[in-house]
Amino acid sequence: MALNYIWIAFFLIGFIVALYKMTFLGQLDIFTNMMTALFDSAETGFKISIGLTAMMTLWLGIMRVGEKAGLIQAFTKLVKPLFKTLFKNVPGDHPAHGSIAMNFSANMLGLDNAATPLGLKAMEDLQSLNPQKDTATDAQIMFLVLNTVGLSIIPTSIIAIRQTMAAEQGIANFNGADIFLPLLIITYIGIIAGMIIVGINQKINLLKLPVIIFTLGFGAAIYGLWRWLSLFPPEVMNQYIGAIGATIIILIFVGFITAGLVKKINVYDNFVEGAKDGFGTAIKIIPFLVAMLAAISVFRTSGCLDFILKGIETAVAAMGFNTEFVPALPVALMKPLSGSGARGLMVDVLKEHGVNSFVGKIAAILQGSTETTFYVLAVYFGSVNVKNTRNALYLGLLADAVCVIAAIIVGYLFFYHK
Repeated sequence: MALNYIWIAFFLIGFIVALYKMTFLGQLDIFTNMMTALFDSAETGFKISIGLTAMMTLWLGIMRVGEKAGLIQAFTKLVKPLFKTLFKNVPGDHPAHGSIAMNFSANMLGLDNAATPLGLKAMEDLQSLNPQKDTATDAQIMFLVLNTVGLSIIPTSIIAIRQTMAAEQGIANFNGADIFLPLLIITYIGIIAGMIIVGINQKINLLKLPVIIFTLGFGAAIYGLWRWLSLFPPEVMNQYIGAIGATIIILIFVGFITAGLVKKINVYDNFVEGAKDGFGTAIKIIPFLVAMLAAISVFRTSGCLDFILKGIETAVAAMGFNTEFVPALPVALMKPLSGSGARGLMVDVLKEHGVNSFVGKIAAILQGSTETTFYVLAVYFGSVNVKNTRNALYLGLLADAVCVIAAIIVGYLFFYHK
Protein backbone atom coordinates (compact mmCIF):
# COMPACT_ATOMS: atom_id res chain seq x y z
CA MET A 1 0.00 0.00 0.00
CA ALA A 2 2.87 2.40 0.82
CA LEU A 3 4.38 2.02 -2.65
CA ASN A 4 0.96 2.76 -4.15
CA TYR A 5 0.76 6.16 -2.45
CA ILE A 6 4.40 6.98 -3.14
CA TRP A 7 3.98 6.05 -6.82
CA ILE A 8 0.90 8.25 -7.19
CA ALA A 9 2.61 11.11 -5.34
CA PHE A 10 5.60 11.07 -7.70
CA PHE A 11 3.32 11.60 -10.68
CA LEU A 12 0.97 14.17 -9.14
CA ILE A 13 3.67 16.25 -7.45
CA GLY A 14 5.82 16.14 -10.58
CA PHE A 15 2.86 17.26 -12.71
CA ILE A 16 1.96 20.16 -10.39
CA VAL A 17 5.56 21.41 -10.25
CA ALA A 18 5.92 21.14 -14.03
CA LEU A 19 2.63 22.99 -14.54
CA TYR A 20 3.86 25.77 -12.27
CA LYS A 21 7.13 26.05 -14.19
CA MET A 22 5.37 26.20 -17.54
CA THR A 23 2.69 28.68 -16.42
CA PHE A 24 4.70 31.08 -14.25
CA LEU A 25 8.33 30.55 -15.29
CA GLY A 26 7.78 30.18 -19.02
CA GLN A 27 9.44 26.75 -19.33
CA LEU A 28 7.36 25.63 -22.30
CA ASP A 29 9.45 22.53 -22.92
CA ILE A 30 9.03 21.07 -19.42
CA PHE A 31 6.27 18.62 -20.38
CA THR A 32 8.14 17.62 -23.54
CA ASN A 33 11.20 16.79 -21.44
CA MET A 34 9.01 14.96 -18.94
CA MET A 35 7.38 12.88 -21.68
CA THR A 36 10.76 11.98 -23.17
CA ALA A 37 12.10 10.96 -19.76
CA LEU A 38 8.96 8.93 -19.10
CA PHE A 39 9.33 6.81 -22.23
CA ASP A 40 13.12 6.55 -21.80
CA SER A 41 12.68 5.25 -18.26
CA ALA A 42 10.21 2.59 -19.44
CA GLU A 43 12.74 1.42 -22.01
CA THR A 44 15.49 1.49 -19.39
CA GLY A 45 13.42 -0.65 -17.02
CA PHE A 46 12.84 -3.21 -19.75
CA LYS A 47 16.53 -3.30 -20.71
CA ILE A 48 17.62 -3.70 -17.09
CA SER A 49 15.24 -6.62 -16.61
CA ILE A 50 16.33 -8.33 -19.82
CA GLY A 51 19.98 -7.70 -18.98
CA LEU A 52 19.42 -9.25 -15.58
CA THR A 53 18.22 -12.47 -17.23
CA ALA A 54 21.77 -13.60 -18.04
CA MET A 55 23.02 -12.96 -14.51
CA MET A 56 19.96 -14.59 -12.97
CA THR A 57 20.43 -17.66 -15.15
CA LEU A 58 24.11 -17.91 -14.28
CA TRP A 59 23.77 -17.43 -10.53
CA LEU A 60 20.66 -19.52 -9.97
CA GLY A 61 22.37 -22.30 -11.88
CA ILE A 62 25.46 -22.29 -9.70
CA MET A 63 23.33 -21.86 -6.55
CA ARG A 64 21.48 -25.07 -7.45
CA VAL A 65 24.83 -26.86 -7.74
CA GLY A 66 25.88 -25.50 -4.33
CA GLU A 67 22.60 -26.57 -2.82
CA LYS A 68 22.80 -30.12 -4.16
CA ALA A 69 26.45 -30.37 -3.11
CA GLY A 70 25.56 -29.36 0.47
CA LEU A 71 27.55 -26.11 0.59
CA ILE A 72 24.52 -23.88 1.00
CA GLN A 73 23.38 -26.00 3.93
CA ALA A 74 26.85 -25.73 5.50
CA PHE A 75 26.82 -21.95 5.04
CA THR A 76 23.36 -21.87 6.60
CA LYS A 77 24.65 -23.63 9.74
CA LEU A 78 27.47 -21.08 10.00
CA VAL A 79 25.14 -18.06 10.09
CA LYS A 80 22.31 -19.84 11.91
CA PRO A 81 22.90 -18.34 15.40
CA LEU A 82 22.80 -14.74 14.12
CA PHE A 83 20.04 -15.17 11.57
CA LYS A 84 17.79 -17.05 14.03
CA THR A 85 17.69 -13.80 16.00
CA LEU A 86 17.30 -11.38 13.10
CA PHE A 87 14.97 -13.42 10.90
CA LYS A 88 12.33 -14.73 13.24
CA ASN A 89 9.94 -17.38 12.01
CA VAL A 90 12.58 -18.70 9.58
CA PRO A 91 13.68 -22.22 10.60
CA GLY A 92 17.35 -22.49 11.48
CA ASP A 93 18.07 -25.04 8.75
CA HIS A 94 16.13 -23.26 5.98
CA PRO A 95 18.12 -22.49 2.77
CA ALA A 96 17.02 -18.83 2.96
CA HIS A 97 19.76 -18.26 5.53
CA GLY A 98 22.43 -19.32 3.05
CA SER A 99 20.98 -17.17 0.26
CA ILE A 100 20.74 -14.12 2.54
CA ALA A 101 24.31 -14.56 3.75
CA MET A 102 25.65 -14.83 0.19
CA ASN A 103 23.66 -11.76 -0.89
CA PHE A 104 25.06 -9.73 2.02
CA SER A 105 28.58 -10.93 1.22
CA ALA A 106 28.26 -9.93 -2.45
CA ASN A 107 26.92 -6.49 -1.49
CA MET A 108 29.74 -5.86 0.97
CA LEU A 109 32.32 -6.72 -1.66
CA GLY A 110 30.72 -4.40 -4.22
CA LEU A 111 29.71 -7.31 -6.49
CA ASP A 112 26.46 -5.76 -7.79
CA ASN A 113 26.02 -8.28 -10.62
CA ALA A 114 26.13 -11.11 -8.12
CA ALA A 115 24.25 -9.43 -5.28
CA THR A 116 20.96 -8.86 -7.12
CA PRO A 117 20.42 -12.46 -8.33
CA LEU A 118 21.40 -13.77 -4.90
CA GLY A 119 18.99 -11.31 -3.29
CA LEU A 120 16.16 -12.43 -5.56
CA LYS A 121 16.96 -16.02 -4.64
CA ALA A 122 16.80 -15.10 -0.94
CA MET A 123 13.41 -13.43 -1.44
CA GLU A 124 12.15 -16.52 -3.23
CA ASP A 125 13.32 -18.71 -0.34
CA LEU A 126 11.68 -16.42 2.22
CA GLN A 127 8.50 -16.37 0.15
CA SER A 128 8.26 -20.14 0.42
CA LEU A 129 7.59 -19.62 4.15
CA ASN A 130 5.06 -16.83 3.61
CA PRO A 131 1.50 -17.83 4.63
CA GLN A 132 0.06 -14.70 2.94
CA LYS A 133 1.73 -14.64 -0.45
CA ASP A 134 0.79 -11.04 -1.32
CA THR A 135 1.95 -9.57 2.02
CA ALA A 136 5.54 -9.06 3.18
CA THR A 137 6.70 -11.10 6.18
CA ASP A 138 8.81 -9.74 9.04
CA ALA A 139 11.82 -11.65 7.73
CA GLN A 140 11.44 -10.17 4.24
CA ILE A 141 11.23 -6.67 5.70
CA MET A 142 14.38 -7.21 7.80
CA PHE A 143 16.17 -8.51 4.70
CA LEU A 144 15.06 -5.55 2.55
CA VAL A 145 15.99 -2.91 5.13
CA LEU A 146 19.46 -4.38 5.64
CA ASN A 147 19.83 -4.31 1.85
CA THR A 148 18.99 -0.60 1.70
CA VAL A 149 21.66 0.63 4.13
CA GLY A 150 24.54 0.44 1.68
CA LEU A 151 26.14 -2.90 2.57
CA SER A 152 29.43 -2.09 0.87
CA ILE A 153 32.91 -2.24 2.35
CA ILE A 154 34.74 -2.09 -0.98
CA PRO A 155 33.40 0.88 -3.05
CA THR A 156 35.19 -0.13 -6.23
CA SER A 157 33.22 1.96 -8.74
CA ILE A 158 33.28 5.16 -6.67
CA ILE A 159 37.04 4.96 -6.19
CA ALA A 160 37.56 4.29 -9.90
CA ILE A 161 35.37 7.26 -10.95
CA ARG A 162 37.20 9.62 -8.59
CA GLN A 163 40.60 8.43 -9.72
CA THR A 164 39.67 8.89 -13.39
CA MET A 165 38.24 12.36 -12.85
CA ALA A 166 41.27 13.42 -10.83
CA ALA A 167 43.44 12.58 -13.84
CA GLU A 168 41.12 14.60 -16.09
CA GLN A 169 41.36 17.55 -13.69
CA GLY A 170 45.16 17.33 -13.63
CA ILE A 171 45.42 16.45 -9.94
CA ALA A 172 48.72 14.66 -9.27
CA ASN A 173 49.18 11.99 -6.60
CA PHE A 174 45.44 11.88 -5.93
CA ASN A 175 44.20 9.25 -3.46
CA GLY A 176 40.86 8.08 -4.85
CA ALA A 177 40.55 5.66 -1.94
CA ASP A 178 40.67 8.34 0.76
CA ILE A 179 36.93 7.81 1.25
CA PHE A 180 37.50 4.13 2.03
CA LEU A 181 37.65 4.44 5.83
CA PRO A 182 34.71 6.88 6.10
CA LEU A 183 32.57 4.49 4.03
CA LEU A 184 33.61 1.54 6.19
CA ILE A 185 32.46 3.45 9.26
CA ILE A 186 29.16 4.45 7.65
CA THR A 187 28.52 0.88 6.46
CA TYR A 188 29.02 -0.34 10.01
CA ILE A 189 26.69 2.36 11.38
CA GLY A 190 24.10 1.51 8.70
CA ILE A 191 24.04 -2.20 9.51
CA ILE A 192 23.66 -1.55 13.22
CA ALA A 193 21.00 1.12 12.58
CA GLY A 194 19.05 -1.19 10.27
CA MET A 195 19.05 -4.01 12.81
CA ILE A 196 17.94 -1.67 15.60
CA ILE A 197 15.21 0.08 13.58
CA VAL A 198 13.62 -3.16 12.41
CA GLY A 199 14.37 -4.90 15.70
CA ILE A 200 12.41 -2.29 17.66
CA ASN A 201 9.53 -2.42 15.18
CA GLN A 202 9.37 -6.22 15.26
CA LYS A 203 10.15 -6.51 18.99
CA ILE A 204 13.35 -8.49 18.42
CA ASN A 205 15.74 -8.77 21.36
CA LEU A 206 19.11 -7.82 19.86
CA LEU A 207 21.01 -8.11 23.14
CA LYS A 208 21.91 -11.72 22.46
CA LEU A 209 25.36 -13.27 22.22
CA PRO A 210 25.29 -13.97 18.42
CA VAL A 211 24.35 -10.35 17.64
CA ILE A 212 26.97 -8.98 20.05
CA ILE A 213 29.66 -11.26 18.61
CA PHE A 214 28.73 -10.23 15.05
CA THR A 215 28.72 -6.53 15.93
CA LEU A 216 32.14 -6.65 17.59
CA GLY A 217 33.60 -9.11 15.07
CA PHE A 218 32.41 -7.21 12.03
CA GLY A 219 33.79 -3.98 13.45
CA ALA A 220 37.16 -5.65 14.04
CA ALA A 221 37.17 -7.13 10.51
CA ILE A 222 36.45 -3.72 8.96
CA TYR A 223 39.28 -2.18 10.96
CA GLY A 224 41.68 -4.97 9.98
CA LEU A 225 40.81 -4.72 6.27
CA TRP A 226 41.32 -0.98 6.31
CA ARG A 227 44.67 -1.30 8.11
CA TRP A 228 45.89 -3.82 5.54
CA LEU A 229 44.75 -1.92 2.45
CA SER A 230 46.00 1.40 3.79
CA LEU A 231 49.56 0.03 3.57
CA PHE A 232 49.43 0.34 -0.22
CA PRO A 233 49.42 3.40 -2.50
CA PRO A 234 46.02 4.29 -4.07
CA GLU A 235 46.62 2.62 -7.44
CA VAL A 236 47.77 -0.62 -5.78
CA MET A 237 44.85 -0.47 -3.33
CA ASN A 238 42.42 -0.22 -6.25
CA GLN A 239 44.02 -3.26 -7.89
CA TYR A 240 43.71 -5.27 -4.68
CA ILE A 241 40.08 -4.21 -4.25
CA GLY A 242 39.22 -5.38 -7.75
CA ALA A 243 41.21 -8.58 -7.33
CA ILE A 244 39.43 -9.45 -4.07
CA GLY A 245 35.99 -9.25 -5.68
CA ALA A 246 36.95 -11.16 -8.84
CA THR A 247 38.76 -13.87 -6.86
CA ILE A 248 35.77 -14.47 -4.59
CA ILE A 249 33.44 -14.85 -7.60
CA ILE A 250 35.70 -17.44 -9.23
CA LEU A 251 36.22 -19.24 -5.91
CA ILE A 252 32.46 -19.59 -5.47
CA PHE A 253 32.11 -21.20 -8.90
CA VAL A 254 35.12 -23.48 -8.55
CA GLY A 255 34.23 -24.40 -4.97
CA PHE A 256 30.64 -25.28 -5.81
CA ILE A 257 31.62 -27.30 -8.87
CA THR A 258 34.36 -29.13 -6.96
CA ALA A 259 31.97 -29.93 -4.11
CA GLY A 260 29.47 -31.29 -6.64
CA LEU A 261 32.19 -33.47 -8.14
CA VAL A 262 33.14 -34.82 -4.71
CA LYS A 263 29.48 -35.53 -3.89
CA LYS A 264 29.19 -37.31 -7.26
CA ILE A 265 26.21 -35.30 -8.46
CA ASN A 266 25.58 -34.39 -12.10
CA VAL A 267 26.94 -30.84 -11.90
CA TYR A 268 25.99 -29.83 -15.44
CA ASP A 269 22.38 -31.04 -15.24
CA ASN A 270 21.85 -29.39 -11.87
CA PHE A 271 23.29 -26.12 -13.17
CA VAL A 272 20.91 -26.18 -16.15
CA GLU A 273 17.91 -26.98 -13.94
CA GLY A 274 18.68 -24.06 -11.65
CA ALA A 275 19.40 -21.75 -14.58
CA LYS A 276 15.94 -22.37 -16.04
CA ASP A 277 14.41 -20.42 -13.14
CA GLY A 278 16.50 -17.34 -13.95
CA PHE A 279 14.58 -16.35 -17.07
CA GLY A 280 11.16 -16.54 -15.41
CA THR A 281 12.28 -14.52 -12.40
CA ALA A 282 13.79 -11.76 -14.54
CA ILE A 283 10.67 -11.48 -16.71
CA LYS A 284 8.42 -11.10 -13.64
CA ILE A 285 10.39 -8.02 -12.60
CA ILE A 286 9.65 -5.98 -15.77
CA PRO A 287 6.26 -4.43 -14.87
CA PHE A 288 7.34 -3.53 -11.33
CA LEU A 289 10.60 -1.95 -12.43
CA VAL A 290 9.08 -0.03 -15.37
CA ALA A 291 6.34 1.35 -13.10
CA MET A 292 8.80 2.61 -10.48
CA LEU A 293 11.34 4.08 -12.93
CA ALA A 294 8.56 5.89 -14.80
CA ALA A 295 7.30 7.59 -11.64
CA ILE A 296 10.82 8.52 -10.57
CA SER A 297 11.59 10.05 -13.98
CA VAL A 298 8.52 12.32 -13.79
CA PHE A 299 9.44 13.45 -10.27
CA ARG A 300 13.07 14.07 -11.20
CA THR A 301 12.48 15.81 -14.56
CA SER A 302 9.95 18.21 -13.04
CA GLY A 303 12.72 19.68 -10.89
CA CYS A 304 11.20 18.73 -7.55
CA LEU A 305 14.66 18.03 -6.16
CA ASP A 306 15.63 21.68 -6.64
CA PHE A 307 12.75 22.83 -4.43
CA ILE A 308 13.61 20.24 -1.78
CA LEU A 309 17.27 21.26 -1.75
CA LYS A 310 16.46 24.94 -1.33
CA GLY A 311 14.21 24.14 1.60
CA ILE A 312 16.88 21.97 3.26
CA GLU A 313 19.53 24.66 2.84
CA THR A 314 17.25 27.29 4.38
CA ALA A 315 16.39 25.03 7.32
CA VAL A 316 20.03 24.08 7.97
CA ALA A 317 21.13 27.72 7.85
CA ALA A 318 18.29 28.73 10.19
CA MET A 319 19.55 26.21 12.76
CA GLY A 320 23.00 27.77 12.59
CA PHE A 321 24.78 24.81 10.98
CA ASN A 322 27.37 24.91 8.22
CA THR A 323 25.70 24.55 4.80
CA GLU A 324 28.74 23.76 2.65
CA PHE A 325 27.61 20.15 2.29
CA VAL A 326 24.26 21.10 0.70
CA PRO A 327 25.48 21.06 -2.96
CA ALA A 328 26.21 17.33 -2.48
CA LEU A 329 22.73 16.54 -1.13
CA PRO A 330 21.18 15.79 -4.56
CA VAL A 331 23.21 12.58 -4.52
CA ALA A 332 21.63 11.51 -1.21
CA LEU A 333 18.12 12.48 -2.33
CA MET A 334 18.47 10.71 -5.67
CA LYS A 335 20.11 7.52 -4.37
CA PRO A 336 16.91 5.93 -2.96
CA LEU A 337 15.25 6.61 -6.33
CA SER A 338 17.94 5.74 -8.86
CA GLY A 339 21.49 4.42 -8.52
CA SER A 340 22.56 5.59 -11.99
CA GLY A 341 20.87 8.96 -11.40
CA ALA A 342 22.75 9.42 -8.13
CA ARG A 343 25.98 8.40 -9.84
CA GLY A 344 25.37 11.01 -12.53
CA LEU A 345 24.71 13.68 -9.90
CA MET A 346 27.90 12.70 -8.08
CA VAL A 347 29.87 13.13 -11.31
CA ASP A 348 28.24 16.56 -11.80
CA VAL A 349 29.34 17.61 -8.30
CA LEU A 350 32.87 16.34 -8.92
CA LYS A 351 33.04 18.28 -12.19
CA GLU A 352 31.65 21.52 -10.78
CA HIS A 353 33.42 21.61 -7.41
CA GLY A 354 36.46 19.42 -8.07
CA VAL A 355 37.10 15.82 -7.17
CA ASN A 356 39.37 16.81 -4.27
CA SER A 357 37.01 19.41 -2.81
CA PHE A 358 35.11 19.01 0.44
CA VAL A 359 31.79 18.93 -1.42
CA GLY A 360 33.19 16.39 -3.89
CA LYS A 361 34.25 14.10 -1.07
CA ILE A 362 30.87 14.42 0.66
CA ALA A 363 29.14 13.54 -2.63
CA ALA A 364 31.29 10.41 -3.05
CA ILE A 365 30.60 9.32 0.53
CA LEU A 366 26.85 9.87 0.09
CA GLN A 367 26.91 7.80 -3.11
CA GLY A 368 28.31 4.82 -1.21
CA SER A 369 26.41 5.21 2.06
CA THR A 370 22.91 4.07 1.03
CA GLU A 371 21.19 1.83 -1.52
CA THR A 372 18.50 2.41 -4.17
CA THR A 373 15.62 1.78 -1.76
CA PHE A 374 12.71 2.17 -4.18
CA TYR A 375 14.47 0.04 -6.80
CA VAL A 376 15.25 -2.68 -4.26
CA LEU A 377 11.69 -2.78 -2.96
CA ALA A 378 10.15 -2.77 -6.44
CA VAL A 379 12.45 -5.48 -7.82
CA TYR A 380 12.70 -7.77 -4.79
CA PHE A 381 9.05 -7.68 -3.78
CA GLY A 382 7.97 -7.70 -7.42
CA SER A 383 9.95 -10.88 -8.08
CA VAL A 384 7.76 -12.79 -5.61
CA ASN A 385 4.52 -10.88 -6.32
CA VAL A 386 4.30 -9.27 -2.89
CA LYS A 387 1.99 -6.27 -3.22
CA ASN A 388 1.47 -5.30 0.43
CA THR A 389 4.96 -4.27 1.56
CA ARG A 390 3.64 -3.17 4.97
CA ASN A 391 6.15 -0.79 6.61
CA ALA A 392 9.22 -1.89 4.62
CA LEU A 393 9.47 1.43 2.77
CA TYR A 394 9.21 3.59 5.90
CA LEU A 395 11.77 1.53 7.80
CA GLY A 396 14.11 1.46 4.81
CA LEU A 397 13.95 5.23 4.34
CA LEU A 398 14.50 5.75 8.07
CA ALA A 399 17.63 3.60 7.89
CA ASP A 400 18.69 5.58 4.80
CA ALA A 401 18.27 8.83 6.74
CA VAL A 402 20.53 7.55 9.52
CA CYS A 403 23.20 6.66 6.93
CA VAL A 404 22.95 10.06 5.22
CA ILE A 405 23.29 11.94 8.51
CA ALA A 406 26.21 9.69 9.50
CA ALA A 407 27.84 10.30 6.10
CA ILE A 408 27.66 14.08 6.51
CA ILE A 409 29.01 13.99 10.08
CA VAL A 410 31.83 11.56 9.20
CA GLY A 411 32.63 13.65 6.12
CA TYR A 412 33.04 16.76 8.27
CA LEU A 413 35.20 14.90 10.78
CA PHE A 414 37.53 13.57 8.10
CA PHE A 415 37.63 16.26 5.42
CA TYR A 416 36.44 19.65 6.68
CA HIS A 417 39.48 21.78 7.52
CA LYS A 418 38.90 25.48 8.27
